[in-house]
Amino acid sequence: MLPTFLLSLREGLEAALIIGILLGALRKVNRPDLKSAVWAGTAAALLVSLAAGGALAALGFSLEGQVEYVFEGITMLLAAALLTWMIFWMNRQGRFLRAEMEGKVRQAAASAASRGALFGLAFFAVVREGIELALFLTAAAFALQGGAIWVGAGLGLGAAVLLGYLVFSTTRRLDLRRFFQVTGVLLLLFAAGLVAHGVHEFNEAGWIPAVIEHVWDINPYLNEKSTPGEILKALFGYNGNPSLTEVLAYLAYLGAVGMGLWRQNKTLALPVTEVG
Repeated sequence: MLPTFLLSLREGLEAALIIGILLGALRKVNRPDLKSAVWAGTAAALLVSLAAGGALAALGFSLEGQVEYVFEGITMLLAAALLTWMIFWMNRQGRFLRAEMEGKVRQAAASAASRGALFGLAFFAVVREGIELALFLTAAAFALQGGAIWVGAGLGLGAAVLLGYLVFSTTRRLDLRRFFQVTGVLLLLFAAGLVAHGVHEFNEAGWIPAVIEHVWDINPYLNEKSTPGEILKALFGYNGNPSLTEVLAYLAYLGAVGMGLWRQNKTLALPVTEVG
């Protein structure tokens, strides 16, 4: 439940912040009449995201045998890739999010087709987050199973809406950069688990050799199907008896992305950014 809570919280908060910025910018340019276009774009994006999520889940759970392993492996690796891109992008662009969106709103409000432009701004901003979340939740459903996945997703989205509301309707201040750094570390570990699990699916399909079927087996001491094992599996991709290629994929991913983030932060040397 925790990984899907974090995923939904982060994606939902990004969407909530964007909508809040759009509405706030309209208030600044004294165009409250255009708020309906923002809400219409948001609603349309939510419908498209729900449809995409339903289609992915239905397709994945309808497959069997080797095709199922391959589909699940590809879904997990694609989700991990999107998570990685999101972490790098927000690490770089988080501080400029408000200024960028407010500039786009001013341009849209001044255009002849202002309603269509604002509808498009809201739609494409939210649908990106929604489809990413649909893919992440589908991958999580393959990896983790259980109804708690959807409970976590619902709680995460609810918390995102509440947090977004507090940021933009009260005097509370949110250190966005720090928030995304903390959740980014947790999601990085979750993404590493998705990579390893995707490699495991390809091992099952015969696409990637295991090399060594079980590098170790500590299930007698910490079974991956026990409650602690399930928690570790959900958070860090724990596997009590992984193959060599799973272990190498996990370590290589963490090493490469960790080095990439270190270099990015060293280059940017960004100060703490606050919204509110």
